[in-house]
Amino acid sequence: HLLKSDAEESRRLAEAVVAAKERVGFCQRCFNLSEGDLCPVCSDSRRDGHVICVVEEPRDVIAVERTREFRGNYHVLGGAIDHLQGVGPEQLKIRELLARIGSEGVTEVILCTNPNLEGEATALYLSKVLSMPGLTVSRIASGLPVGGDLEYADELTLGRALEGRRTVETAPASEAV
Repeated sequence: HLLKSDAEESRRLAEAVVAAKERVGFCQRCFNLSEGDLCPVCSDSRRDGHVICVVEEPRDVIAVERTREFRGNYHVLGGAIDHLQGVGPEQLKIRELLARIGSEGVTEVILCTNPNLEGEATALYLSKVLSMPGLTVSRIASGLPVGGDLEYADELTLGRALEGRRTVETAPASEAV
């Protein structure tokens, strides 16, 4: 693309990259991307400060926000535990999470790490570290995607879907017909 574009377009792209690098950093509170000290989520007083959703990367904040279902705050770990890549708990923002829980009156932490080996290891580690009185620790559900077919689901995904099942409101038999 760059070779086909004119010099002015390439120059604008280069300037945009430099400006982004100069203006965008990490939120001092949750480690999401931010153009100031605090990201837009942490700056929003309408958010429920008693609930923190823990994610691996800033792009995960965007994914959760797109659902419009979560009204609390976030904490970005900066990755997941991956011993093969040399990433242990000490390389993640776990100490900062613990400090926030203690100082911000947090009552619930939602572990929203990826449903892969590294994300599961991170969630398991956090569930042990966060075991403290008065704090509810939950894990996002996992299972089959909407529109998916059972025959193509792997055993772990289907097992999680069965494990995370919920009751269905049923109508009396006379109304069902």
